[in-house]
Amino acid sequence: MTKKVMILAANGQIARIVEHRILTEDTFADVDLTLFLRDASRLDQLQDNPRVTLVEGDITDQAAVTAAMAGQDLVFVAVVDHDSQNRLTTAVMAGMQANQVDRVVFTNVLGIYNEVGGEFGRWNLEMIGAGMAPARKSDELLAASGLDYTTLRLPWLNDREIKYTVTTKDQPYDGVSGSRASVADVVLSIIADPKRYSRDSIGMADPATEGQDRPVY
Repeated sequence: MTKKVMILAANGQIARIVEHRILTEDTFADVDLTLFLRDASRLDQLQDNPRVTLVEGDITDQAAVTAAMAGQDLVFVAVVDHDSQNRLTTAVMAGMQANQVDRVVFTNVLGIYNEVGGEFGRWNLEMIGAGMAPARKSDELLAASGLDYTTLRLPWLNDREIKYTVTTKDQPYDGVSGSRASVADVVLSIIADPKRYSRDSIGMADPATEGQDRPVY
């Protein structure tokens, strides 16, 4: 049976890795994609793919998100909600509830639980700044929504190979940096097995970067 996956902010770098692997790897041959982005022409190369539906719209537009979400099995939000009103999170939640879609994987940042200590934790909080409060609220809204969610607390990103350790909400974050390919690999593991990391908040980073004071590029 075909699995339908919707990706919001579908032109992001991690999103595009996920899309490429879904469309080229046998493991995901039964997955169809709905790709939602502000300017659909950025993914013109996919418009003739029979497994892809391109939808142009604003990810904070609740009506547009809800309309595009009909019939989906899993939603991947490939951008962090730094909006002071959390319009992205509320639009996604409303769209899912209206369409009886239960499974969502939502991008966020490391540090939302003050789980990153030391000098790097201090620097990370300073760099994210005012964006940290809505990021925390996004996670809280998801946890209280009743949806089957996974929050992805991303490390500082680089373009190295796939190498990561996953830590759950109750474990210390292991590492400070990780590759976009690694984050995509985690997302794909959930698409392959939607029960993985159900109703949890996870971090993923290269454990070799643990203890660094600044991101590793």
